[in-house]
Amino acid sequence: MKLSTSDIAAKLAENPGWILDGDAIRKQYTLPSFPEAIAFVTRLAFAAEAEDHHPDIHVSYKKVTVVWTTHSDGGLTAKDFDGARQSDMIAARMVA
Repeated sequence: MKLSTSDIAAKLAENPGWILDGDAIRKQYTLPSFPEAIAFVTRLAFAAEAEDHHPDIHVSYKKVTVVWTTHSDGGLTAKDFDGARQSDMIAARMVA
């Protein structure tokens, strides 16, 4: 179910670094190297596949931009913020 504007604002406050981008949320990660950026994408891909909810991903050298939205619901849902948290957890393990 699509989230309300107030729900989105509350969830953004709980997820630092994520910004609203139209009907999506977006965050850019900087990994230590290009191979680690690709490893991050690979790990995120397997996690997203397990949830059957997939982000848009853009890789530029060691920068990875992740965008979450639920196209079938026409905007942001709880699944997108679950994906954002999963993205952050995977990234934290990569740069720690």
